[in-house]
Amino acid sequence: MTGVPTSFSRVTLSRIMVQTDVNLYGTVHGGAIMKFIDDAAGAAAARHAGGNAVTASIDEIVLSTPVRVGDLVHAQAQVNWVGRTSMEIGVRVLAERWNEAGTEPLTVATAYLVFVHVDAEGKPQPIRPVVPETPTDKQRLHEAEIRREHRLARRQAILASRDRT
Repeated sequence: MTGVPTSFSRVTLSRIMVQTDVNLYGTVHGGAIMKFIDDAAGAAAARHAGGNAVTASIDEIVLSTPVRVGDLVHAQAQVNWVGRTSMEIGVRVLAERWNEAGTEPLTVATAYLVFVHVDAEGKPQPIRPVVPETPTDKQRLHEAEIRREHRLARRQAILASRDRT
């Protein structure tokens, strides 16, 4: 299969956070940010795969700065790595404070998710390779390979420990 440039999968979703997104502390609920991350990652995955893609796992989500009602929030996503039927999507979430016009957006969250390309029956399908275009894309690919190795090693260690009990 012909490879697809990294830039092909890049997406940015934006939305203003509203009162229904708020938790008991008066900031946007982490779950609202997580869903937004999953939506952006799903859009990037579907774009790269050229069809359906479903969330298989979430490697990491770091919620680093609270988001407030009225903030304009952007989720930027791209495919970092592609295997046979799965791919890693990296997501960065930025917030523009509603009351601080003209300031740089804050990075409020980062995440890495694994998606699987599936057909209409939900069966995994082969995915086109990703072709990194920049040094940053190459670094993201390399780091995604490290995360994949860790996922597989963790899975093997857990299965091995179950065999001993």
